[in-house]
Parts: sequence; C-alpha cells; structure tokens
Amino acid sequence: MSDLLRRLGRPEGAKLLIVTADDYGLCHSVNSAIHEALAMGAVTSASLLMPAPWSRHAAARYRGGDIGIELSILADHSLFRYGPITHAPSLLGGDGGFAETIDDALDHADLDEVRKECRAQLERAVLHGFDLTHICVHQGALLLRPEFFDIVLELAVEYRLPLRLLDAVGEAGLGFPARIIARQAGVVTPDLVIDTRSTGFRTVWPHVLANLKPGVTELVVHPAVDAEELRAFATDAEQRISDMHLLTKDAAFRSALRTHGVDLIGWAPLLELTQASIPR
Repeated sequence: MSDLLRRLGRPEGAKLLIVTADDYGLCHSVNSAIHEALAMGAVTSASLLMPAPWSRHAAARYRGGDIGIELSILADHSLFRYGPITHAPSLLGGDGGFAETIDDALDHADLDEVRKECRAQLERAVLHGFDLTHICVHQGALLLRPEFFDIVLELAVEYRLPLRLLDAVGEAGLGFPARIIARQAGVVTPDLVIDTRSTGFRTVWPHVLANLKPGVTELVVHPAVDAEELRAFATDAEQRISDMHLLTKDAAFRSALRTHGVDLIGWAPLLELTQASIPR
C-alpha cells in the first residue's frame, strides 16, 4: 500500500489525482485559462512563475485557491524574455534574461545567487498574498543536481511545504535518492508525477488514467486560451490550447475519471501532512 495513502487515511486501492496547471503568471492567456480551469474544477491547483511578467495579474486575481510556487531560473521561450527578481548575474543568459536552456542555466549558476533568487521568488509570492500550498521547479531544473536540490529542499523544510519531484524517468536518472532525502526531512511528495510538457495532455491522458496505480499522482498540464499574444511567442501554443479545450470543453477526461475510479484532490492534504511532520 502507498504510505501516502495510509497517512491520508485513504483505503488501500484509492487512486488520487492532483491536476496542476503550471506556468501561472507567464502571460495573460495562460492566466485566463488557469482562472477558468480552477473555477470549473477542471484543475485542482496551479503553480506560480513569480519572475514572469503576468505574476502580478495572478496576484490581483487571487482569491485563496490552491496555488504553489514554481521556482525558476529559466526563460525557455526565445521570443519572450524575463529574468531574476534579484541581482543575480550568474543567472543571466546572453540576452539579459534568464538562460533559455537547463544546461546553460546550471552550467554558470552560482549557488548563493540561486539560493537568494529562489527565496526571493517564494517570499514575494507570500508578500503578494498567496497562501502557498506546495513547491515545484520549472522544468525540474533545480532538482537535477544535488547541490541545487538542497536549496529547494531547504525552502520546503523552512516553509513546511510539500514538494513535487521529477517524473519516474527523470527520477531514475538522478544518481541521488531525492525521494528518500525529502521523506527523511519530513517533506511530503506525491507518489508519482506525470508532466505533459513535452507530449501534451491530449496524447497521454487515456493511457495515464487506464494505468493509474493506487496512490497519489500529480498530473501536470499547461492550459492557455487561444490568443494572438500566446501564438506570437509560444512554439507550443497549439498544445497549450488543446490542453485547455480538453480540460474545460471536452467531457471525455471527466468521464474517464469516473470510469477508472479516480478522485481529484488538491495539494492541501499533502500540505497538512508536511506541516504535521515538520515542527515550527
């Protein structure tokens, strides 16, 4: 039995799914999609990109939903640039914003500057009024090497927040036991993460639901409404628009959840467990 199911007081065969919309704050079309999807219950949480240009808009619309912080040292759209909120020269790419790729970012990122930047992103989200429910990392970049993982874990412990780890493939290639380290620190993580960034939601969800194991799984999606703004910079615009349509307009996914006996949850139960595990 999943230890997490046991700690949540759920039956042995329960299949619990967190559906998280990432990149909240990236642009207006992403924000609009996430607002609608959260209001409909089509997603159960969202993750905020604090350095992105539309994070203030996200804060202005915040009404107490399930929102986590998506720590980032990347600006991965070549036509849409933004950078650190601290003075962090080592986190800049060649054009003045964050680096565009993970390898470029990690190759010259100074640990102290990463630590200050991640803390500043989290603290600014709190200052803007967000009651954060979890921590994750944009594209998993800071989870790939132990020295950067330690920074993320330190913040999770200090703020008593649950943490998203990598998907099964990424975790298998890490070379260090991230899940065990997090558990020993008292930080709760989902049993499994399925990130659809590279594939799109539409192509994988039937297989995901048909093969979902008992436990807590997080499904990461990237919805956006169709807008010229999005199409002007996002090479994955069609994929994001498709995610939005499937979540909010197509009844197939919601019907399949019932067929496969899957219950949707947010991060709040994992937050409660983490706060109970880590003393103030």
